[in-house]
Amino acid sequence: MFKKLLLATTITSAFAMTIPVVNAADYKIDTDGQHAFINFRVSHLGYSWLYGTFRNFSGNFTYDKANPSLDKVDVIINTKSVDTNNEKRDEHLRSTAFLDVEKYGQAKFVSTKVTHVSRSKLDIEGNLTLHGVTKPVTINATFVGEGKDPWGGYRAGFIGTTTFKLKDFDISTKDLGNANEEVEMTLSVEGVRQ
Repeated sequence: MFKKLLLATTITSAFAMTIPVVNAADYKIDTDGQHAFINFRVSHLGYSWLYGTFRNFSGNFTYDKANPSLDKVDVIINTKSVDTNNEKRDEHLRSTAFLDVEKYGQAKFVSTKVTHVSRSKLDIEGNLTLHGVTKPVTINATFVGEGKDPWGGYRAGFIGTTTFKLKDFDISTKDLGNANEEVEMTLSVEGVRQ
């Protein structure tokens, strides 16, 4: 009896040692609590900056300090929610001349690879779909912090930036000049561990 118990314990221990320890955690981006933002800026004729935000979006991310191959990000943006603090301009941005939100009501980013450049820096490669066109972009991200919240949950936060050309997504800037070709986008997200 003792030999059988010893054999069973040995087999169980050996099996347990072959199972990799996974520290990856899944997070839901906290848009309900307004602790996440997708902002952008575009040069206005080369003289100043026009700032805007998308008020409505959702997403998830997986983060593992020890194994970046498990990291991933998935964000969906409601393009109708674009807000530049000017309703007339927002209507123009929603029109067929730019975002064409009736036809392309969603934009999305789906990561394909995450590289931990340093302890707090990450390069998030992925596909951005905007205006019906999908192109690869890289988000240069910084890990802000993580820990328990006052409500019994656990949170982690990042901020990331990327730059892309509107013409790559078939959005014309002919009326705005060359200075307006590029968009700088900033994603500031706080996720709640699931």
